[in-house]
Amino acid sequence: MTLKNYFFALVFLVWNNLCWAQNGSQPPLVELKTDIGSIILELNIDKAPVTVSNFLEHVSNYHYDGVIFHRVIKNFMIQSGGFTFDLTPKDTDRNPIANESKNGLSNKRGSIAMARTGDPNSGKAQFFINHKDNIFLDGADDKWGYAVFGQVKFGMSVVDKIAEMKTQKLFGPFTDIPQKRPMILSAKIISQGPWIKEEKAIPSLRERPIPLTETM
Repeated sequence: MTLKNYFFALVFLVWNNLCWAQNGSQPPLVELKTDIGSIILELNIDKAPVTVSNFLEHVSNYHYDGVIFHRVIKNFMIQSGGFTFDLTPKDTDRNPIANESKNGLSNKRGSIAMARTGDPNSGKAQFFINHKDNIFLDGADDKWGYAVFGQVKFGMSVVDKIAEMKTQKLFGPFTDIPQKRPMILSAKIISQGPWIKEEKAIPSLRERPIPLTETM
């Protein structure tokens, strides 16, 4: 990230905080720090509470640290959240979530949405950022779409740079993978807004499925 981009990101965060201090509760903000530059996401927890909570849980558990943008299609979208640099799948222990694609948010340029399989309710950790308006991906009363849950507030130039990268076809799901694989170095919650992290009970020794004599 260049000094210039860092300066603009800092100015944006200060300005954003001042605006929300005047207008009410601040929405969740997440910084995706990539090896190309930073992308700051503003998440819509009001319209997509399940999807935003799921995404923030993954961020807080460091799931996105070290994953690449493994599917990049110029004038369509860039996708991440599922594979490391050597194309090893990065699985999640979280269950698939309900599809919130009928929430009124649209797959327009700069919006972030959940990736999924053909099963509408199969989204887990992978997401994509729309490089252009893709309203055909929106949900409607008579069809499921791809759930939008936020938008890029800063760093769309980084999205553009990733989208412009030369891609190649390898194997399996890697049909549009960049030759130089852009990586998310870290994902960090800048502001959690009204979101509250899930509390998981720590199992007692009696509940642990390992012998007590085993090295802890």
